[in-house]
Amino acid sequence: MALLGILAPQTGVSHALDPGYLELVSVDESRWRVTWRVPDVNGRPMPIEALLPETCTHEPPPFTFDGRAWTARWIAVCPDGLAGGDIVIGGLETTRTDTLVRYELTPGKVQVERLTAATIGFTIPPEAGPLDILQSYVGLGITHILEGIDHLIFVFALVLLVRGRARLLWAITAFTVAHSITLAAAALGTLNLPPPPVEAVIALSIVFLAYELALPPERRDPFAERFPWVVSFSFGLIHGLGFAGALREIGLPQDDIPLALFAFNAGVEIGQILFIAVVWAVGAALYRLYPMLAQHGRALTRGAGYAIGSLAAFWVIDRVLVF
Repeated sequence: MALLGILAPQTGVSHALDPGYLELVSVDESRWRVTWRVPDVNGRPMPIEALLPETCTHEPPPFTFDGRAWTARWIAVCPDGLAGGDIVIGGLETTRTDTLVRYELTPGKVQVERLTAATIGFTIPPEAGPLDILQSYVGLGITHILEGIDHLIFVFALVLLVRGRARLLWAITAFTVAHSITLAAAALGTLNLPPPPVEAVIALSIVFLAYELALPPERRDPFAERFPWVVSFSFGLIHGLGFAGALREIGLPQDDIPLALFAFNAGVEIGQILFIAVVWAVGAALYRLYPMLAQHGRALTRGAGYAIGSLAAFWVIDRVLVF
């Protein structure tokens, strides 16, 4: 319950924790089309600055506000190219957000870096090798799942619902296989669905699990009880489309699409396993510190079901209104 209170949406606050986004798209050997998007903080752009390599000449125009964040677009001229230069997000060290940097050394060759308050800049390598791509996209996958509150709550509900660690392992494995399939299909353009309905169905999948959690074990759907992996596989197909939406925004290196897909999906799984491990560890610690909790397991699970269902129902309504 405390976890849900932390994860619940907060109304009336700024978007200061939203990530920044810097994109440099290659136009030719010396010019790059720059998109710089920063979070809104109390009606103004967050005071962070995109600093390109010193050899680049650029004049950022004023920001425009789109209702969520502030964006500026311009052309940067870098006679010596980007390789070997430094990209720094000035002021990022004083924030609690991060910035995704997506850039091309040459047209179509996308590379990605994630900068944080602890690491506000990096030196652009001459060309990303397989190890660089693997490291970058695994990190992006871990970050995405750990910041994807709806996906985490779905996994949390599975942990509460499925009895027995072996059965839970099979359910999580089915969820993994399913979202790997649709993630690859959507990221490669084979499967293309608009994001708003996908996000609404993801929230609806959480409502389904929450409903089951709120019921006494003897009244739960016998099919879901006997074959939880079928349920998790079915909903995993939808969640994979949600992961793909994030991956499309990041972009894929055209020369190493299979490796980037594998690395991103591996990162998602690592983040998911870390989350489950934390849930188990916290649960074990609570039961050890407060043994009386074991006597109220059903009531706690039912309460969690109502809390998760209320939050997910809010998401369903909110996302349907976006249609």
